[in-house]
Amino acid sequence: QVHLVESGGGSVQAGGSLRLACTASKYTNYMGWFRQAPGKEREGVATIHRDDTVYYADSAKGRFTISRDNAKNTVYLQMNSLKSEDTALYYCATGWSNFNAWGQGTQVTVSS
Repeated sequence: QVHLVESGGGSVQAGGSLRLACTASKYTNYMGWFRQAPGKEREGVATIHRDDTVYYADSAKGRFTISRDNAKNTVYLQMNSLKSEDTALYYCATGWSNFNAWGQGTQVTVSS
């Protein structure tokens, strides 16, 4: 079983930046970030394969950058130009063929 430890959440004003980090206990193919806002379903934000193939949700394109350090089993999410609608609990997830291991979540709050 893979364990994930997330860090980097917090409160920021609109237009600001945050960097999330997540370290997995084991190396896997896929790593990614998802988020869930109050009253909404969980949604994908960005994912990255071990070959550095990336996916971004439309809401993240141009503002967020996902990257990974395979030697450290760590994935990062650099979030710039944050908006109030980015406020959510952000989860890290990982897996070999799908996302089957999840972190506890880290809160991101953006005030306008």
